[in-house]
Amino acid sequence: MQLGLVGLGKMGGNMAERIRRAGHEVVGYDRHSEKRNVSSLEDLVQALEAPRAVWVMVPAGDATRSVVQQLGELLSPGDVVIDGGNSKWTDDQIHADMLSEKGIGYLDCGVSGGVWGLENGYALMVGGDKDDVAKVQPIFDALKPPSPTDESGQELPGAGFVHAGSRVGAGHFAKMVHNGIEYAMMQAYAEGWELLEATDVVDNVAEVFDSWRAGTVIRSWLLDLLVAALQEDTHLDKIAGYAEDSGEGRWTVEAAIDNAVPMNVIAASLFARFSSRQEESPAMKAISAMRNQFGGHAFRTAPPKGGDTSGDGGPAQSEAAQAAGSGQETGGRSGGDASLDAEGDSGSGES
Repeated sequence: MQLGLVGLGKMGGNMAERIRRAGHEVVGYDRHSEKRNVSSLEDLVQALEAPRAVWVMVPAGDATRSVVQQLGELLSPGDVVIDGGNSKWTDDQIHADMLSEKGIGYLDCGVSGGVWGLENGYALMVGGDKDDVAKVQPIFDALKPPSPTDESGQELPGAGFVHAGSRVGAGHFAKMVHNGIEYAMMQAYAEGWELLEATDVVDNVAEVFDSWRAGTVIRSWLLDLLVAALQEDTHLDKIAGYAEDSGEGRWTVEAAIDNAVPMNVIAASLFARFSSRQEESPAMKAISAMRNQFGGHAFRTAPPKGGDTSGDGGPAQSEAAQAAGSGQETGGRSGGDASLDAEGDSGSGES
């Protein structure tokens, strides 16, 4: 089978190679890559025999929208466009409507596998019409991991490929939730690692993680990858504690809000990434200030090493806070019972 592939970056380039290894012809285009086989989208379309299939692997948003629009002007009725990037699932219906006016099919395909997909295969989650899926099935079969077999050698279903739904957007929605779960799993491993590193109870933290890779209920590929990273850099000293988010985590939480689905763990893992980007926390400054105001709790001008919780080393309660607590007028507001702090206790502890 022939396939046009637009976007030959880390994922797209490896996908093109895996498809070729399966015996298919790939015509690749990427204006920024020397791996391209043609110099324009026009040349790519002309190099393919009808009915054509063109796979788009470019950044989500405007870049994808632009490529889909251009392909809509170049392709013919009966052709199919597959968006295999990380597009937001709500964009898929827009793209499908754009192409359907011209008789061109559209599939959205969530792709997981990263840089290891070339050798191990890619997990594929596809949304769209089953007839369009059938047209591209040989390519999906080339990309997905090898199917496991039963004792008779018969292939078992469900290994690395799913037609998630006939509604356009189903594939990207499934991939979005997959990535939200990934955020939460990574956060759990990371918090466990930090706790083990923070104490002197365990001598060999990296070896503990390595031991979890077999026989435990938390073994996974992500755990394998963390162990590989720890083997290269035992305490991760070479890496800054700063984590980006690529969009799917936010979209997962947004979808949970829209559907009134509690999503405590995934939401917390997303917000943890936001926290990683702060050199210091404005919110914690405000909390420290309030604790000082209502209870006279000391605050610090610099964080102590090791997370000391003694509370020493900062100013005492301000005069304004003392006035508020004693019932004196402070800026037109009265303080109330001087014997109680904000939680109704004696003010001697955390509120």
